[in-house]
Amino acid sequence: MISAVVFDLDGTLAEFNLDVKAVRAEVMQFLIKQGLPPSVLSIRESIFEMLKKAKIYMKNSGKSDAEFDSVHKSALSIARKHELKAARETSLLPGVLETVRALKKRNLKLGVFTINCRDSAEHILSNLGLKRFFDAIVSREDVSRVKPDPAHLDATLKALGVAAEETVVVGDSVADIVSAKALNVKAVGLASDDEAAGKLTSAGATYVIKSIADLMPLVRGLSS
Repeated sequence: MISAVVFDLDGTLAEFNLDVKAVRAEVMQFLIKQGLPPSVLSIRESIFEMLKKAKIYMKNSGKSDAEFDSVHKSALSIARKHELKAARETSLLPGVLETVRALKKRNLKLGVFTINCRDSAEHILSNLGLKRFFDAIVSREDVSRVKPDPAHLDATLKALGVAAEETVVVGDSVADIVSAKALNVKAVGLASDDEAAGKLTSAGATYVIKSIADLMPLVRGLSS
């Protein structure tokens, strides 16, 4: 029996036009100014991967936890600036409102787990008329480790008060699927094309759908 559905935000519920490369480039330059060697950083890495390297480098260089915490906070402030700008230009993906409304009519608990900052996530959900449907929103600021680390999803399940076996996770990224599989949660990959479907399947997606409109029939089948 399914009692909850947890969604990724960007690319699953909304089209979030965040310039990821610009965010990474600015954070990368900031970290270099803090003394990190350019050779250990890459624009292909997420800012969270960069910060992991920064923590190790600063620790090995004799820096205190407080010094890293300051760098960590400043780096995420850079990301937050970009995210809030992008949040004002976000659009709802087709079929999302109808699907979320139908899920709530079945008395399911709904949650969002996102690596975006909380202000950005809440602005998007409020602006798009979705926030009233969700029982929990767990942003990067609410956890010590973000997806694909399962701690992020685990915190979302706890916020909803549901067990892993009664939950479905829906997302368009490998990180969503990996975090779900680590907790034995049913993972539904939302794929834009066959290549994306292949990646999500390889990551361990229990099911792959091509449209969010396909989610409701799937949930009905799992609940029967």
